Amino acid sequence: MDRQRLDKWLWHARIVRTRSDAAKLVSGGRVRLNGQRRTSPGHALKSGDVLTVALDARVRILKVSAFSERRGDAPSAQALYDELNGPEK
Repeated sequence: MDRQRLDKWLWHARIVRTRSDAAKLVSGGRVRLNGQRRTSPGHALKSGDVLTVALDARVRILKVSAFSERRGDAPSAQALYDELNGPEK
């Protein structure tokens, strides 16, 4: 697997609780992919892409490092990305 839908990856990486929340986040213009705002939840991600995600309380900058076939536990989800703005508090 070398590409994955943006909303699906956000859900698999446990950035949001549900896939529909991921789609709403993207559709609402709160996700940037390599510096460009994306509003299509189906936009394809590839390894090495950098996401800027504006969540309620903070902004997270994530570098995509892997993909998953299904949503797993928290440690496997954290293996899907590198946090570029420091660890989550």
